[in-house]
Order: sequence, then C-alpha cells, then structure tokens
Amino acid sequence: MKEIKAIIQPFMLQKVLDALNALDDLPGLTVSQVIGWGKSRGASLEDPIHEAGHSFAKKTKLEIVVPARLVESVIDTIAHASNTGRVGDGKIFVYEVLDVLKIRTWERGHSAI
Repeated sequence: MKEIKAIIQPFMLQKVLDALNALDDLPGLTVSQVIGWGKSRGASLEDPIHEAGHSFAKKTKLEIVVPARLVESVIDTIAHASNTGRVGDGKIFVYEVLDVLKIRTWERGHSAI
C-alpha cells in the first residue's frame, strides 16, 4: 500500500476531484486547505497569507491511500488535472504504508482501505 500526498493550487481542486472520481477502485481521499511556501518563499505571490513574519501561499492537500497497482494511475491523474504550467502548480509525494486499521470493523491491511 502507498500513500499519495499531493499539494495543488486550490482553484484546481474541482478538476482534480472530477478526474480522480473517474478512476475505478479509488478507495477514498482526504482534502485539507493548507498554507506553505516553495523555493521562492512566497516572494512572487499575488495574494499571500502573512503568518509569523512570513508569506505563505494557499494550497490544497490531497491524501490518498491506495493499493500499489493504483499508484501510477493516481499520480498521472493528479498531475495531468492540476498542471497549469506555472510556478506553484504543486508537488506529489509517495510514501510506503505499513498497515491500516479500519476503526469501525477492526479490519487491517488492504481490506481496511
């Protein structure tokens, strides 16, 4: 199992969700509104968030745990749907997931996702 974490532009969320919804067997996802900065440290932002003396960009974070067989299709889907070709499009990270526990049923592993 893998966790895919994607940081994208907030205005691309609907397009990304529509594209992910078209994938078969996607178990689910979590969406969070976050702030952060990249290499530019927010220097060129049009609408920065100022916090603790720093400028941050508004971003949307997607977190998805999938079986290994879905990793490449999920990555490709997110990348294609969120790409504008401009600075700040975001990043996609992939992590190994050792185990999952579904709290309601106590199922573990692949059946828990």
